[in-house]
Formats: sequence, C-alpha cells, structure tokens
Amino acid sequence: MSKPRFATLHADAEPFYAALVPGGTIDLSAHFPQWPTLREVIENNGLPELEAKAAELEITHLEGSYSFEIPIPRPEKIICVGVNFPDRNAEYKDGQDAPPNMSLFIRFARSFVGHEQPLIRPKASDQLDYEGEIAVIIGKGGRHIPQESALEHIAALTLCNEGTLRDWVRHAKFNVTQGKNFDNSGAMGPWIVPFTDPTQIEDIALQTRVNGALRQDDRTGRMLFPVARQIAYISTFTTLMAGDIIVTGTPTGAGARQNPPVYLRPGDVVEVTAEGIGTLTNTVADET
Repeated sequence: MSKPRFATLHADAEPFYAALVPGGTIDLSAHFPQWPTLREVIENNGLPELEAKAAELEITHLEGSYSFEIPIPRPEKIICVGVNFPDRNAEYKDGQDAPPNMSLFIRFARSFVGHEQPLIRPKASDQLDYEGEIAVIIGKGGRHIPQESALEHIAALTLCNEGTLRDWVRHAKFNVTQGKNFDNSGAMGPWIVPFTDPTQIEDIALQTRVNGALRQDDRTGRMLFPVARQIAYISTFTTLMAGDIIVTGTPTGAGARQNPPVYLRPGDVVEVTAEGIGTLTNTVADET
C-alpha cells in the first residue's frame, strides 16, 4: 500500500493543505481549523488524523486546478548538509577520504519555490546550478538527541533541489550563505510523505535529471553522514523544533562539475526523484 501524500497548495488565491489522490486533491484545511498549516499539523502529530479524514472525503480540487507551494510554510530552521557522498567528497582535492564532521549551512524559506514553479536565475549571476537532495522534516523536537533514536524524531520526507549560484558561494573565504540563498533559486516538494519506517531513508535511490538526461545518481546508504547522525550532531548545538527541515546532501554530478561546466538556462527542466517519495519538477526562468 502506497504512503499518503500531503501538500501545501494554492487555488483561487487561497493557500490550503490537502491529501493528494489520483485525479486531484482532498482539501483538509477546513476540517482542522486548529492547525492552519502543515507545520502545525506536524507540531501536534496530526498526520495520522489527516490520513483518516482523507479516507472519508471526496476530491475537492481536480488535477490542474491548483499550484504547489513549499510543503512546510515558515519553518524555523532549514539546515543543509554539504559534501555528504563519497564521490562528492572526492571532488575536493584536500586529501581527506571523509571529514570527521559534517559541513553545514543555513537556507531561508524564501529561497525555495514549490513543485512545477520556475527556479529563478538572478540578474546577478548566470551560474545557477542544481543539487538534488532528500529533505527530512522534524516531528519531535529536542536537544542532544541520541543517534540510536534519532530517526524517531522524523515526521516526514520530501525532496529538494538545492539550487546554488556557484560564483556567489565563492564571494567570501569561509562561507557559502550568499550563493545558497538567492530568492526562488531552489525548490522543495512536491509533497510530504509520512515517515514510519527506517527503510524509507536508510538506502534509497536518489537521482537528478536535466532535460531528461541523468546527471546525479546515488543511494542514501552511501552517505558519509547518515540521517540519524545528522540529527544527533545538529541537535548538539541547536534545539530542533517540529517543522524544522534538514536537507541531507547531494551526490556528485552537479553542472559545475561537468567538463566544461553546464549551468541551468531558461527553459531547462530539472527533475529530482527519490524512491518512495516521488519527483520534484521545476523549470528555469530569468529574473525580471
């Protein structure tokens, strides 16, 4: 039996959250006024209630009558893990097989668009690149979370295209914040899939295609820092909150590593696919 899928959508100038079913969606927002967004649903462990209610209802919006937003509005934190696959690590000529600790950086929610929305190549750079990743959404928050129980703190999974302006990540000596946070340069979604079993994340396929051509292809079982370790490590220095998002790392194969580099251009189509989660699709457009 397939996992339920819940999305944040927009129709008739109004946002709502819904269950996605063949042919359309079932609006659930009206049935849970105490939970204005999926963030509050997750804070209150409400995904099972959403699933039960969706089973009682009919389609409210036909396919094509709504647009996708990023699944979790206004998360307190979006923390991204860098250089987390062996072949990606090998791109750096520093002699390290694997660093002792993970690289981290922060992204703002405003830097992401939803499924089927265009990634925006800004006026400031023509080096917009893609990075396909899996994102985990924290359900049960905490500090100093033990690695052996860390997966119990995940509420759901989604996908991320961690769009990056390559020249802007090199504007300063020690950070990448600028190049990772241009408005609307990345994407997240299309939906969230409730997390109920470690097999959903421990060793699943992750791929990225640009205009149909396979560019990235790896498995989460090869991560240098598995998701459980990410949660444990991050919660050592900050309190993870329900609705926080951890973007778990991208495989090798980004456009900057092609020979010669191949950056995204208006009209390109980028698809990020992960086993058991789905496919996040975005086009590319220039900033106006």
